[in-house]
Amino acid sequence: MTRRRIPVIPTIIVVAAAAVMVALGFWQLGRLDEKEALIAEYEAASDLPEVRLQDPREANELLFRRVILSCPAPFGWVAVAGRNENDEAGYVHRYNCRQQSVNGRTDDRDAQIEIYGVIGWSRRPVEPGWTGGELTGYLVPLGTDFKLVSTTPLGGLEPLAKPDPSELPNNHLAYAGQWFFFALTALVIYFLALRRRWRDGDAKRK
Repeated sequence: MTRRRIPVIPTIIVVAAAAVMVALGFWQLGRLDEKEALIAEYEAASDLPEVRLQDPREANELLFRRVILSCPAPFGWVAVAGRNENDEAGYVHRYNCRQQSVNGRTDDRDAQIEIYGVIGWSRRPVEPGWTGGELTGYLVPLGTDFKLVSTTPLGGLEPLAKPDPSELPNNHLAYAGQWFFFALTALVIYFLALRRRWRDGDAKRK
């Protein structure tokens, strides 16, 4: 019976790579549990009493909670695709309500937190001409910034759809499955390569 030789260094490299992929898969499963817990926390926050946003640096702690925000000088109007409370497609109207840091510096971008006020919905992207004031709504993330989705439409607009924490991206299970698949694929390909090498060696010895 011919002894099958397994190359040491390539085998170590492939097994180590597969082990890393499996570890990343389990890490993604842990992230899945964290994200589900975070979504549950956001859902509970939406039922808490409203609070005024005094320090913009506290915005991360108030996500999906009803927040009162002062927006006396809105600027940078934009209409983006969105839905109203009846789940109809149209445009939501957003203004920049920039919040300065506590030290009041406006010349330092790192000292500013952008908070956008989303004041209502319409079928057409026409600026409503809102001049600013107090906003009450749900504070949600907008990339690295934040937006406050008003619970009461302003500027003659229609009510907006309420932000739903369950719509936050949560693809960690799919990512975990991909890492496990990559690990299995690497091992299978390596095994097939070894088998071909053994077969070629047997053919040369005959």
